[in-house]
Amino acid sequence: MTAVIHAESLSKRYHRGLQADPGLRHALEKFVRSPLSVFRRKTEETFWALKDISLEVKEGEVLGLIGRNGAGKTTLLKILSRITRPTSGWAEIHGRVGSLLEVGTGFHPELTGRENTFLSGAILGMGKAEIARKFDEIVAFAELEKFIDTPVKHYSSGMYVRLAFAVAAHLEPEILLVDEVLAVGDINFQKKCLGKMGDVARAGRTVVLVSHQLNQIRRLCHRVVWIDDGSIRRDGPAHEVVSAYESAMGRGQSNGNQQRRSPSTKGHFLRWEIADPPSEPSHVLSTFGPVTVRFVVDLAQPVSRGEHGLALFSVGRQLVWSHATQNLSLEPGIHVFSHTFPSLPLRPGAYQWQVSLLDSEEIFDVWDCLPEMTIATESHQHHMDEWNGILNIPARLEIDGNR
Repeated sequence: MTAVIHAESLSKRYHRGLQADPGLRHALEKFVRSPLSVFRRKTEETFWALKDISLEVKEGEVLGLIGRNGAGKTTLLKILSRITRPTSGWAEIHGRVGSLLEVGTGFHPELTGRENTFLSGAILGMGKAEIARKFDEIVAFAELEKFIDTPVKHYSSGMYVRLAFAVAAHLEPEILLVDEVLAVGDINFQKKCLGKMGDVARAGRTVVLVSHQLNQIRRLCHRVVWIDDGSIRRDGPAHEVVSAYESAMGRGQSNGNQQRRSPSTKGHFLRWEIADPPSEPSHVLSTFGPVTVRFVVDLAQPVSRGEHGLALFSVGRQLVWSHATQNLSLEPGIHVFSHTFPSLPLRPGAYQWQVSLLDSEEIFDVWDCLPEMTIATESHQHHMDEWNGILNIPARLEIDGNR
């Protein structure tokens, strides 16, 4: 596929903490108190919102941008939208761009909803007849039939965003840039927006979406870029990057490397894997159905009254499940513990196994297994994150008519 967005070494520097001119009176007071202060050079504090970002987006690709507040996601979209100029680097965009970076982007407050719709279309390079063909569909989607001839300065924030999204999505830009606008509005409208963005993506148009609703990102995006402190921390398939981000947030931004474990002269867990169904990498589960998980331990001493424990935790360290098998007798050497589950119907995301082995209550080894397990199955959850639980269970709805 052809690249429609290409950015190379984008960086953006902002000035922070600059003070307004205090006026003559305050300047004289400062001079009287400290005459030498006029000769001191004022320092100017700057920070980099973006640092050396290189990015390519293919035609028809749906790209998600995730990261903490202030990471640089919005700055990147503003540069791609030509709202902000980069301090260094460059970006090329091939195609008609529609951007929705904040509520009412591009609307003139004194103009009506109807006038702003035609103005937005004209900015996108559309003719009046082309906009008119889409107009009724835009108004119906935004549910603003009664207010379309009212100046938008009288709109509520919810009305603003309904019209702004409807205009941006229906006027058929070849590239749609959307920044967290779906956080505004009621649940029903957010669901409509998700459906429309899915239609836009299926129509082969390119979408770049910023959202903190990670289930929206999983549902809509083919690929995700995680931006952290102005730089790209990870770029890859949606389920892998989102799960890595959730995991990092859950453990408080630790680096996720293999933790240091005290050496044991009695026994030591070596590795773990999802053995069935086979997957690559071996810690990612992407299908429903039976699952076999294997843990390999190396015993230097025999176990006579052993207890093998296994627990599963969410990234927030919530216990999901645990089990223990007692009265084990094991000889020294390599042993493989295989656990088979009918299914692991968990919501997509990152999870961590904890595996242990004791003998007569004496600990041989306890291991918080790394890498973490990534559940990358299709989501059967509510479309809003706040209504998502731990379980991800496919269900079928049947509605009978009146009898």
